Amino acid sequence: MGRNLDFSAMSSSQSIHTRRQFISTSALGLLAAGLPTGWAGAQSTNDAPETPNVNFGIIALTDCSPIVIAHEKGFFKKYGIQSKVTKGASWAAIRDSLANGDIQATHMLIGMPIASTMGLGGAPKKPMVIPWLLNRNGQSISLANSLKGKVGADPKPLKPFVDAAKAAGHPMSFAMTFPPGTHAMWLRYWLAAGGINPGDASGAGADISLPTIPPPQMVANMKVGKMDGFCVGEPWNAQAISDGIGFTAINSQQIWKDHPEKVCAFTEEFAEKNPKTVKAVLKALHEASVWLDNMANRAEQAKIVSATSYINCAPEMLLNRLQGKYDMGDGRRFRDPDYMIFSSRNCNFPQPKYCKWWLTQLRRWGFTDGAPDYEAVTKQVMRTDFYEEAMKEIGYAHGGLDNSPETLFDGVKFDPAGDLEAYAKSFSVTGLKS
Repeated sequence: MGRNLDFSAMSSSQSIHTRRQFISTSALGLLAAGLPTGWAGAQSTNDAPETPNVNFGIIALTDCSPIVIAHEKGFFKKYGIQSKVTKGASWAAIRDSLANGDIQATHMLIGMPIASTMGLGGAPKKPMVIPWLLNRNGQSISLANSLKGKVGADPKPLKPFVDAAKAAGHPMSFAMTFPPGTHAMWLRYWLAAGGINPGDASGAGADISLPTIPPPQMVANMKVGKMDGFCVGEPWNAQAISDGIGFTAINSQQIWKDHPEKVCAFTEEFAEKNPKTVKAVLKALHEASVWLDNMANRAEQAKIVSATSYINCAPEMLLNRLQGKYDMGDGRRFRDPDYMIFSSRNCNFPQPKYCKWWLTQLRRWGFTDGAPDYEAVTKQVMRTDFYEEAMKEIGYAHGGLDNSPETLFDGVKFDPAGDLEAYAKSFSVTGLKS
């Protein structure tokens, strides 16, 4: 066992105490406690979480899966985390719960910790950190049936409809889930590429209306005719097709292959005070993410996360798109190799370049007065140190830092090592403030 103890040389009371101590700290003790042998040594006293009780926030979207699976499959417990999962009503509610300490970690749109750290979007300034990217790809822009056969992946054919509605005094409405979030940015970028101005952060200069709607309410609002389209994650795009009220115009991976999407976020204060807790969470998320990217597990994933306490939908609303099987609802059907991933292709590394891109778009759309401090904000929010330390401790060889340029669907290249302010100012459709 690694230690030779002479129990016979001890007094009766010493022997009993020492035997108990020995058994409780050995692999034999783990077996006696009913724990899998593979878990022996998973969490030593030295790296035990400072705060073992962690309440995780989620929104009812497929990409909450790593947190749910880590909770349901016991991966959090393996690393000393006593997890609880709390479903939030909206992204704003999730942000506020994290800020006030009701939850300690959360499923979050990548733009939210950035905006919160800078005090943008009408919320108090509360520094937050991103040590982990939960997923890539898998979001969509859905349009109402009235546009079926008229607009597809290319946004340009939408412009005449937008112009006519605006001229009539009834601008078309396209919903997103949170102003500085991913769905807002995909929708803004797509519309702008078609010559349609979604307006600045205040709505000034807009050709359309851009309301904020929580993900689970998207389909209901389109059903009653309140909007012409929306951008959201699954299962709500598939649900719009199933309910016969809309179709998918374009998937987010068609806008930007392997784009960053959701993150696991913490407040900076919590992360600095509880680094071992953060690393334990990341280790568990790693195991859950590897499990999720085994395609043989996706049917079980759909069954688990579709439960009432999580997404609250039929499992089949999730499964096809998780498997890359896309029925767009307008006659287009295809197998997409760039479906949602959770671990593959260095998915989880908190690449600084993604924060820099987000800052250029916040600048482009008038969320900031003047140029943001691209380098300082990125360094504060994207915590590669937590990620690298956690992965080193479990012996996982990740892909590391990637600072290569990215080219989106409109052919415009983003170079994270280039002039970020010039890039932010380079777009013809913009809400830029001076």
